[in-house]
Amino acid sequence: MHFTAHRRDRQSHAPVKFMNITATPETPISTISPAEAQKRNGDALLLDVRTPAEFEEAHIDGSVLHPLGDLNPEEVKQLAAGKSACFLICRSGNRARQAAEKLKSCELEGLRILEGGVQAWDAAGLPLSRGTKTMSLERQVRIAAGTLVFTGAMLGYFVHPAWIALPAFVGTGLVFAGITDTCGMGMLIARMPWNNRRGPSGGSHCTSPR
Repeated sequence: MHFTAHRRDRQSHAPVKFMNITATPETPISTISPAEAQKRNGDALLLDVRTPAEFEEAHIDGSVLHPLGDLNPEEVKQLAAGKSACFLICRSGNRARQAAEKLKSCELEGLRILEGGVQAWDAAGLPLSRGTKTMSLERQVRIAAGTLVFTGAMLGYFVHPAWIALPAFVGTGLVFAGITDTCGMGMLIARMPWNNRRGPSGGSHCTSPR
């Protein structure tokens, strides 16, 4: 009987080279103090991302209104043309950070967040153009959330237990807002008519080019 030997090729055990990929952390947007921002008011774009109603109540002279919900990077890039920097303004700094994330793709020169927002500007004794008193967006969000939680709890107790889902939903939304620094309820309330009224002398407003 004839046997044929089958030779098995040995696999090559050459060392495997792995590509060294190092994740590069994103560079955070820098802040600028109110005093320093005032010094550069003439050559920098001061972009206010609050609601028109908040802008009407108090805004920095020379600032341009462009609400966060309608923020268009290309429009902002056009506004910043010829400016040495772009300073983002809101009430306390949170919405300005969200605006900065949206504008990263523009690669704007000298993009900064006004540290502490209009509140810090006012606390530093710097001048503001003032108009009709309004309720801040943050207060409106707290009132709306509290009302929904209270209503859901009452309906769950007196009408049907299923209404307890409403406070749970609101609580989940607040946790999500805290983790992501993005408030869906705030964005919704910002679009309400009373937050988008514009008076005859509310400073500069950004409009979409036609």
